[in-house]
Amino acid sequence: MEIIQVSLVVGIFIAMAVLMFLRKIPALIALPLMAVLIALVGGVSFFDIIQYVIGQGSIKLSTAYTIAIFGSMLSIILQKTGVAESFIKKGAELSGDSPWSIAVIMLILIILLFTTLGGLGAIIMVATIVLPIMASVGIGPMTIVGIFLIGLSIGGTLNVGNWAVYISVMGLNVSEVRTFALIMFSVMFIISLIYITIQLYNDGNDLNIKKIVINSLIFFLIVGISVIMYFSAENELQSQIDTQVKYLGIFVQYLIAIGISILFIFAFARALMRKNENLADVYWITYFIPVIPLLLILVFNFDFIASFIIGLIYAFLSTYKKGAMNLFIQSIFQGGAVVMPAVVLMFGIGMLLVAIMGPGVELKQYSEGWPVLNTIKPLIESIIPSNPFSYVFIFTLLSPLALYRGPLNVWGMGYGLAAVFITSQMNPAAIMGLLLSVGQIQGISDPTNTHNVWLANELRIDVQKILWNTLPYTWMAAAIGLIISAILYM
Repeated sequence: MEIIQVSLVVGIFIAMAVLMFLRKIPALIALPLMAVLIALVGGVSFFDIIQYVIGQGSIKLSTAYTIAIFGSMLSIILQKTGVAESFIKKGAELSGDSPWSIAVIMLILIILLFTTLGGLGAIIMVATIVLPIMASVGIGPMTIVGIFLIGLSIGGTLNVGNWAVYISVMGLNVSEVRTFALIMFSVMFIISLIYITIQLYNDGNDLNIKKIVINSLIFFLIVGISVIMYFSAENELQSQIDTQVKYLGIFVQYLIAIGISILFIFAFARALMRKNENLADVYWITYFIPVIPLLLILVFNFDFIASFIIGLIYAFLSTYKKGAMNLFIQSIFQGGAVVMPAVVLMFGIGMLLVAIMGPGVELKQYSEGWPVLNTIKPLIESIIPSNPFSYVFIFTLLSPLALYRGPLNVWGMGYGLAAVFITSQMNPAAIMGLLLSVGQIQGISDPTNTHNVWLANELRIDVQKILWNTLPYTWMAAAIGLIISAILYM
């Protein structure tokens, strides 16, 4: 009987994966349907499916999607006030006419913007400004798309709203997610410079190799020092160096706190001066809107929602002008509407988590444990990596399963599979490392991403060509991330 149940559960996983791959059914329908079917064949009663799988599953990731809603509100304000557009244009003015310099500056600006921005609307808004700027200096269409997607993915890695799901699903703390997110940022940034250089060369651009090498070394040095300082600050060893780093960290925190306070004073004073104005200009202090929530979370360990609320207040004050209140209210409403597809998808993810792991409370009718979990646990335990070498080898080989809403795709079945791994006593941090690593393949190369489809259509290239152009780089990033994850967590 158990063999039949396991076969049916695996069959449901595969059937839903194929249907999503063939685009016969969207993920936001496939996930709840999968949750219900798995619970049924696993031996959960119909009443308990309604009460627990659907009822409790819908709110299991409530913290994550609440954070996503607040983040989306801030994103809409950045778009409506013209801050994001001005941010990009200023960067273009500073970068000169060198294709390599413009490509790197655009990449950095995209990364910074998408640490806060999210949703296809924001992507389209930024892309309509960035794409013509890069095209004007001779950067090829495929290279432009690759740069944009890489920047989008790196920004998403540092988007604290995305961390909430890992914290909710895997029980990790902010420090653990932040540590690996910064590692993947460093890896992806270095790979992005390699990608830009190779692609520009293939496009036929004249490159000053000496200047590129020097600039790349400067970037590597900055990234390397930043990462080393961060990990030194995290280290608890009682040595003189650690003590100095600790005091330096406290000093930096004070400086950042003073800086944020000064920005709020400027913003408040600016709001008082502009209360009767109806101007469209963007003042310099508004460029800190996406940075403030990020600093509050990274440096001061602020609560996610509190950080976004502070960011919203700062955005309101720094962009204040006549009619600002109406614009602010519109941004709040539209922010919720824009992120709703992701929220609905999180409903399904939560249902699938409960279907596999159970509601998290002891139930008399299941005294021996949640039936689905008991059914599939032996199978997963038999194939789960038991050492760092098998972890790296297996998941590097299987990394492309993050494509086409596959089992390693966090917006497909990834969190469902993560739930199974957790129940099999796999280190939650190693699971997070796995998903963040292979997530680079999904975020950049996956042809089923709506932003990939839109960008391909905008620049008149085949969306499948984006996959083959970027996959070698994203697969390499996934492999490096898995190696680092194995060293840290396995």
